[in-house]
Formats: sequence, C-alpha cells, structure tokens
Amino acid sequence: MKQRKLAGRLVSEIGLGCMNLNHAYGASVSQQEASKLLASAFEQGVTHFDTAALYGFGSNEKLVGEAIKGFRKDIFLASKCGMTGVDGKRVIDGRPDTLVKTLDTALQSLQTDHIDLYYLHRIDKDVPVEESVGTLGDMVKAGKIGAIGLSEVSADSLQKAHKEFPIAALQTEYSLWTRNAEIAVLETCQKLGIDFVAFSPLARGYLAGCIDNPEALANGDIRKGMPRFQGDNWTANQKLYAEFAALAEANGVTPAQLAIAWVLAQGEHIHALPGTKSEAHLTEDLKASAVSLDAQVFAQADDIINRQTVQGARYGAGAQADIDTEDF
Repeated sequence: MKQRKLAGRLVSEIGLGCMNLNHAYGASVSQQEASKLLASAFEQGVTHFDTAALYGFGSNEKLVGEAIKGFRKDIFLASKCGMTGVDGKRVIDGRPDTLVKTLDTALQSLQTDHIDLYYLHRIDKDVPVEESVGTLGDMVKAGKIGAIGLSEVSADSLQKAHKEFPIAALQTEYSLWTRNAEIAVLETCQKLGIDFVAFSPLARGYLAGCIDNPEALANGDIRKGMPRFQGDNWTANQKLYAEFAALAEANGVTPAQLAIAWVLAQGEHIHALPGTKSEAHLTEDLKASAVSLDAQVFAQADDIINRQTVQGARYGAGAQADIDTEDF
C-alpha cells in the first residue's frame, strides 16, 4: 500500500471508513464480523481507520475500538464529534461542554488514551466555528487528540477555523460524481498545507456497481432519500455507469479501482476513504493503490461522469441544510 502524509503522519493512501458497519447502509454487522474485516484491512496495509460519535449513535466507536485493540499502536485512528445521536435523533451540537463529553466517551469506547485526528463533524450554526475549534485545540494541548479536522465545510469556514487553531485535515465527499470540493476547498487545503480526505470515493456504491435497484435497498438506507438514486435521475445515472464500467474493463481494472485511482490522482494531498462490509470488496478497493493508468484514461472517466452529466442533487433538502460546503 502506498502512503501519504495525514496530519504529519505517513498512512495508507486508502483508508477504511467504518460508518457502514452499523450505520445508514442497511443491516449492521456483528462484532466478530467487524473485527475480521478490520483485521483484514490492517493485514492488507490499511493504517488509517475512520469512525465517528454519530455512527450507530455511539456503537460504531465501540465496534471499532474492540476490533483494533490488538493493533491500535500501529494505526492512525480518526473519529468525529459535534454530531451525535440523542434520543434516537441526529443532533448537531458544537458547544464546548458537549465536545469535551463526546471525546471522553469516544476514548472509552475506542479503548484508547488518544485519537490521532478528531474532526468537527458538522459546524453548529448556533456556535461560532472558532469556539468549537478552540475547544478542540485545548484537547490537543491536553494530549487527548493529535490533530484537528473539519468535515463538510466551506473554504471560508476552513480559513476561519485555521486562524483559531491549525487544522490538519478536511474531510468531505469527493468522487467523479461529487465535485463540490473542486469549487474552493481542494485549492484552499493545498494552499494552507491541509490534507484532504475524500469520503465516498465510490459514490456510495454507485461507482462500484453495487446497486441494481435503489428501491430494493433496506429500509433506513440513506441512499433511498438521495435524489441521484431516485426515478429518472437513477435511470440516467445507470447509463453513465455502464459507459464507465466499459472504460474500466478496457483498461484491465474494475470500476471501483478506476474510481479510487481517479480520486488519488487529483492531488498528492488527497486520501481516499471508501467503506464496505465485504472483505471481497475491501480487497478489490485496496488494489487501487497499485493501479497505474495513463492520464488519458482518467480524462476519459472525467468526461463520462462529472457534475454536468450526473443527474440529481447529492443530498435531500434536510441533509443539505446541515452542511457548510459550497454548491454549484
């Protein structure tokens, strides 16, 4: 596995997002299944693992903590605060006291005394970002976290936060079919020396060919509420995927590998963070680190799937209201 710098540490350029183990993507896996999957990822060279207080409303951190305890000292561990589950509902809360409590719970759940990278998962619109980041900065000084990250924020918010306390990484959705980061944050990250972590590089399974019929997805699967997976949008997007898959096959890689390789090719400061419950898909995804393709192939992929060709918004109105990213 090739490596890149993240928050001053060399980590695998492809990490593992752990959200879908038990949050937002259908049935949850058991502790045994989670432990097996994460151990396999580690054995295949993954050293960057990502979770959050929100996922499973706290239970994802427990799953991950138990799974990684045998190799915790050998990996880079990231988690997030500022968005949690309260009485069965998602709540955004960036108040200092809440962030401190969330971190203390995370450390216990993850069975560790520090978290290498701790993100503010969402900006609380009732709390200045500088106030939330200042609190996280105190946690860095206390040795509880190694560095601060931000998730789903604009370039303007990133710059405000960075003036308060150095921001090491920004995480947002980025793939062939989600290009919002190209408006400003990718450039801003590069200018400020901030690493960029691209979640959903496989477009929530779309670019891996994992979805035949979104209507057949399990109840509670977040994709059922996303416009790109609905009606005429999905029909149009399926046609794009067929062309993309043919391009991948013609170049001796799978669609998932081409999609991840494309993300990594967009800049040396970019990390890919796919997620899966399947060990077979995990192995397939990680092989993207060894893919060597001509720039022309990436250009062809770009021509097929881009913000002009993809149909539908990436989020529904409710989720869109919670984020701070630029939009086209």
